[in-house]
Amino acid sequence: MLKTLVIVESPAKAKSISKFLGKKYVIKASMGHLRDLPKSQLGIDVEHDFEPKYIAIRGKGDLIKELRQSAKTADKVLLASDPDREGEAIAWHLGHLLGLDEHEACRIEFHEITKQAVEAAIHNARQVDMKRVDAQQARRVLDRLIGYQLSPLLWRKVKKGLSGGRVQSVAVRIICDREDEIRVFAAEEYWSIDALLSTSEGQFLAKLVKMHNKKAEIHSREQAELILKELKQSTFTVSDVRIKEKLRNPASPFTTSSLQQEASRKLNFSPRKTMMVAQQLYEGVELGKRGSVGLITYMRTDSVHIAEPAQQEAKEYIVEHYGAPYYPKTARHYTSKGRAQEAHEAIRPTSVVQTPQSVKEYLSREQLRLYRLIWERFLSSQMSSAVLDTMTVEVQAGVYLLRANTSAVKFPGYQAVYQDSREDEVDEENTRIDIIVQKGDAVNLQKLTEKQHFTEPPPRYTEAMLVRKLEEEGIGRPSTYAPTIGTIQSRGYVAKEGKQLIPTELGEIVIALLKEHFPNIVNVEFTAKMENLLDNVEEGDSPWKNIIRDFYGPFEATLIEAENKIGKVRIEDEVSAEICERCGRNMVIKMGKFGKFLACPGFPECRNTKPLLEEIDAQCPLCGSAIVVRRSKKGRKFFGCRAYPECNFLSWDMPASDPCPKCGQLRVIKSSRNQKRIVCTNDQCRYSETIEKTGEADQHA
Repeated sequence: MLKTLVIVESPAKAKSISKFLGKKYVIKASMGHLRDLPKSQLGIDVEHDFEPKYIAIRGKGDLIKELRQSAKTADKVLLASDPDREGEAIAWHLGHLLGLDEHEACRIEFHEITKQAVEAAIHNARQVDMKRVDAQQARRVLDRLIGYQLSPLLWRKVKKGLSGGRVQSVAVRIICDREDEIRVFAAEEYWSIDALLSTSEGQFLAKLVKMHNKKAEIHSREQAELILKELKQSTFTVSDVRIKEKLRNPASPFTTSSLQQEASRKLNFSPRKTMMVAQQLYEGVELGKRGSVGLITYMRTDSVHIAEPAQQEAKEYIVEHYGAPYYPKTARHYTSKGRAQEAHEAIRPTSVVQTPQSVKEYLSREQLRLYRLIWERFLSSQMSSAVLDTMTVEVQAGVYLLRANTSAVKFPGYQAVYQDSREDEVDEENTRIDIIVQKGDAVNLQKLTEKQHFTEPPPRYTEAMLVRKLEEEGIGRPSTYAPTIGTIQSRGYVAKEGKQLIPTELGEIVIALLKEHFPNIVNVEFTAKMENLLDNVEEGDSPWKNIIRDFYGPFEATLIEAENKIGKVRIEDEVSAEICERCGRNMVIKMGKFGKFLACPGFPECRNTKPLLEEIDAQCPLCGSAIVVRRSKKGRKFFGCRAYPECNFLSWDMPASDPCPKCGQLRVIKSSRNQKRIVCTNDQCRYSETIEKTGEADQHA
């Protein structure tokens, strides 16, 4: 009996869709790309209108042979690679390798792995979309021309192993520019004044906000003391009371970018980890007797569109489990930014009935945490607004105006399910007002508190912040954020300390060189404009080779000029105090794939290397040796004794420099969302003290 061959990208995806299709279908996996540009050469025929030279990927020969044999014996072949540009290109390459007619309706795509979606896709097969293929080819060729000609220049002029790229170089520049801003930042002093006020019913706290009908700006202690003196002599009267009802609307369902940002903030996932786990949830997870089930829709998307059946299912679930007031009067619709494809959907659960709790036993911890985040965000996006009761009290004291704000949740709405991480942050202007005050009431001054502050430099980028910046500037696309951030770290251009991305000396040297000789390559506006031109290819507005021709002429001329102008850049290794026990030289600090390490400068005669151990200001409680920073196999930071393996002390929390004042045992620093505390490790003592608010610490970081 003749069968239909369906080719997907992964075995997990093949397993998930096989249960929807009968015996008339054979499901095979291509394992991603089978044909690509060669790794060992440019692979672009610059002399013949930039024609790419595609070859079968090494090691895929047996798989190609197997697929060709299956295609010969099949009645029909359907190409079901992922529903994006890269997936379209994979389908096109498969068509060439299998000898399919380019006019044949052999391409199917689905955005979720459900029976309904897969069957609908099969009944709506189409030709391979050459506009999308050309858009992908344009990006691939452009990136190859830049990477394979700029990178060798960096090898010759700086050091081997470096790379330059259309998106990654701009990402490094953004991080370097922020570091420059931090270096030149000059802190400015300012002061705030709070007043504890009272009536016969109780007390409340108000902040000084205006002086002489202008914003209160206090720049010195002397100015603050003068204001305090005048306030103490003033009469305080309630000048205004405003009570309002405020609506807070839910956030839209996730796109690739917003998922990566929120997973970083709430789950501490890197973009790469987020996409890896999301891929697993999309392709299918074994749910006991139900077999492999795709739990979420396709995770590479910039659309916030939601299909009507999914909205209806969400409505029924919300009304049943939370009640009618938790569903809005009309279904919520969200508008995507820029050129998002509305045929695509936002990232959502394939069925809201598959709650995180119902699938908990089948998922890994990481899968469950990410699935819960996606499920809650989607469900909340379809719910009623939260209703807050807000009150603003203004108090006049001569020429000074003080203000107190408070809010309370009247109706939780979507917040019964989910709160965006930015909503979790404490609003510093909000205070508690538990008493009733009215306009014209006299209030009594109980206490004045002045506090000195200094303006903070702009914060360094975290991975979540960088994803947001790249999206805002139009640099790259959803599928590029995670690999770009991974590449700039693995190349040693950027180091990650805590959550912060900090440029290395190598990164700053390379960016300085590119800014001088290849300004367009690291120019944010130029790169964003190029991204738009590449999008035009997909819309059929421009032949892809025209874009490559217009770019390559000036680029080639710049390459030739840079080769002649740039001299050899020497990066001197930092000499450490550590002595090589093999040859007696002072070891030097080098940057490797996994960060800094110590190496003997006598290489290749002496190949001795050691981990670079950063000491902290604390002593081992077991043996008195120094405590150093170490990393686990997964890259997680912990603190251990320098004398390891003789001493096996370790702590996931950073040890404090001073022992516990109560019992003399080791204390460690613990951080929560709202504060940092020093806690004694002695279970019988557990002495604790707050050292700073987390929000303030984040600003100083």
